[in-house]
Amino acid sequence: MTVVKRGRSFGLVVGGMALIALSAGCTQQVATRGNLVEDRRLEQVAAGQSTQDEVRSILGPPTSVATFDETVWYYIGQRTRQRAFLAPSVTERRVVRIAFDDTGRVAELEELDLEDARDVELVERETPTRGREIGILEQFLGNLGRFNTTGN
Repeated sequence: MTVVKRGRSFGLVVGGMALIALSAGCTQQVATRGNLVEDRRLEQVAAGQSTQDEVRSILGPPTSVATFDETVWYYIGQRTRQRAFLAPSVTERRVVRIAFDDTGRVAELEELDLEDARDVELVERETPTRGREIGILEQFLGNLGRFNTTGN
């Protein structure tokens, strides 16, 4: 009678642990990447009043600075959700573009989100390289006699 109770309780423990492991694997994971600016912080930045130093102290350093114009800052962030082994899906994306005038004050503040996103088409071309391609036979014959077997 004791052996049956131990076997049953062991089975329940193993079954419970398996259930916990399965449920942990199916929970969704939420990940935030970049600087996802909050509304309450963005409201503190005023066009024509806030300076670059004030914006940096309120929002933090910019995620990116425009390549050809250092007076344009970008704050880029996104939140994704992933369940188990499925591909992650973007639930929130926010891009804040801040342009400064010559005096260092905010001239323009623009906000972009998921609806403003556009797909980028990849180019399938290959860049040609200088030189010529050699075949496997040329590679093999070119390597004959190159390797010193005497250890000198």
